[in-house]
Formats: sequence, C-alpha cells, structure tokens
Amino acid sequence: MAIPGNLLTTAMGVMPHNDADRALEMALSLDIPYWPQLPNLNYYEDMYVQASEHFPGIIVDMEKKTIAFSFDRFMEEFEETTLHMEEPAYFDISDKYSAVYKKFLEMDLSRYAAIRGQLEGPISFGFNILGQDKRPILFDDNVRPFMYEFMARRSNIQLARLKNKNPNAFMFIDEPGLQFLFSAMSGYDNIAAKNDMDYFYSLLDRPRGVHLCGNPDWDFLLSADLDIISLDAFTNSEILTSYASSIKKFIERGGVIIWGIVPTNYEPFDSESMDSLTARLDGIWNSLTEKKMDFGLLMSRSLLSPATCCLINPDREKTVEKAFVMMNQLSAKLREKYRLF
Repeated sequence: MAIPGNLLTTAMGVMPHNDADRALEMALSLDIPYWPQLPNLNYYEDMYVQASEHFPGIIVDMEKKTIAFSFDRFMEEFEETTLHMEEPAYFDISDKYSAVYKKFLEMDLSRYAAIRGQLEGPISFGFNILGQDKRPILFDDNVRPFMYEFMARRSNIQLARLKNKNPNAFMFIDEPGLQFLFSAMSGYDNIAAKNDMDYFYSLLDRPRGVHLCGNPDWDFLLSADLDIISLDAFTNSEILTSYASSIKKFIERGGVIIWGIVPTNYEPFDSESMDSLTARLDGIWNSLTEKKMDFGLLMSRSLLSPATCCLINPDREKTVEKAFVMMNQLSAKLREKYRLF
C-alpha cells in the first residue's frame, strides 16, 4: 500500500500566506507535505487560474482578477494544444503559475512517508468558468470531453514528477463543485455525469484521490474507483455516520479516508479542543465499528487533515498555522492512544 495511514497528517493545498517560504515551511511540518497554492500572493496562484494554464480558449485578466472562456479562441488554440500532447513540460505547472512548486521539487523529500500534489478538477473548473453565453463550460458538449482528458494529463504528469521525489506520492483532484453535480439545479444529466466522472477517474494514474469540503453524493463518490477521499469530517460528522456502510466498503477494498477534522476558520477553531475534536471522530468511527468495521484496519486506512482551507480569517494565516499545530498534536495523541507506531 503506497498511501500510508495510521492517522498521519496532511492538508489541502490552498493556504492564506503571502510569504511563500513560510507557507512551504508549514506544509513541510506535516507527515505528508505538499506544495502550497497561494492566491493571496498573486492571481496566478488561484486554483482555477493555476489549472487553466495552456487550456485553449481561456482568458485571464490579471488586473480585474477574472477568468473567462471564449469558444472562438478555443477553436483557434485547440490545434496548437494538441501539438504539445506528448510534451510533459507543457502540461506541468510553470514557475509563473506557482511560487513554490519548483522549490518543493528541488528538495529532498525521500524521508517523508509520502508527499502529495493537487489540481483543480474538471467538474469544479467546468462549473466555475463561463463561456461567451455566460453558461458554465461544463455543459458544452464540445469542450467537456477535451477538458477531462486535459485535466487527467496534467494530473498524471504532476504525479510522475512527485513520484520521482518520493515513490509514495499521490494526488488530490480538488472538487468543491462535486456537491452540486447531481442536484436538479446543475443542468447536467445524472447518468451522463456519473459516466463522465467514472471515465475521468479511469484516466488518472494511481494512487488517485478526490478532495472536497462539501456534501456530495457520498454513495457515488465512495463507490467510485478512487484510492483516497479527503473530506470535511468536522462539518459533516453527523451526515457521514449515515453512510457508514459505504465508508466501510470503501476502506475494506483498500481506500484511504483523510478525515478533515481541525477547523481553520477563526471562530470555530477558537471554540474547539482536542477532546471535542476527538469526540467528533469517535462518533464517526463508532458508527463504522458498529457496522463490523475492523478498527485496526480503519486506523491503517485513515489520515488527518484540517477541515477546510481558509482565506478569510481576520488574522490571515495565524489561525491556519495554529490549526496545523493542533492537528499534529491531535495525531500524536491519538497515535499514542491507539498504539499506532
């Protein structure tokens, strides 16, 4: 099993820092580090802009901090993009779009249990980017198939580079929009959406995972051919207990759950303690053991992370950094309690 468990710590990529070195230092303080995304540093670091590099038809306005799509431009640039399909560097993240990616890959990362990368997923990207008709490009039958292949190629190339630094590397496909995919309001047929997502996941090299902070169709996500699911267990703890059977099946077939448990927002963080967070986790884990889930197996397939990323705190990065410290302390306490060495 390339992906470790035993309640080791990691986090999602987006961080509020405008000091790239400090953000990277915090990411490296975790058991499974990653390269941070820093939208407060510049707009290229925005997760949608970062994912859009070399995507035909994209228009980024750095002054207005907007990203849009032109189908006419897509048709003009499409052939140029296809000419580069076998060039890994073309689909990787350039220095212009990340202040820390190159620095991260220049480090000796072999001593860590694993390392992690991330890329905005096609569902969220497609929902967020609007075309000339003000409709999400996800609904464009001409653009959507290419978008799946483009994002899969970008993810696979990043994962290959990470594996050169640590053989236990894995990826998050960040999908905050996944919670809207199967709603009646999405405008995307449920059957088509599920078939498309299954196809997209099949394009991703393993280990392949999804991160989201919302409340999606859990049965679909947990039954998808994924190796890792990163979720907000702090907000969704009561909801997740009702999906204990699906979580159990996911873990028993080899999946890893990353339990996002420590809040990073200022007020929730200030009102929680290690005891209260442990109680939330215990509530979910007890629901699994009641379904005859082997507790040792559960722990071996579990990691810890913050509940969400946060860019809106009045103290900017201070609460986020406190959450990282608490998360490491919580991991140490639980690993000692359950003798996970």
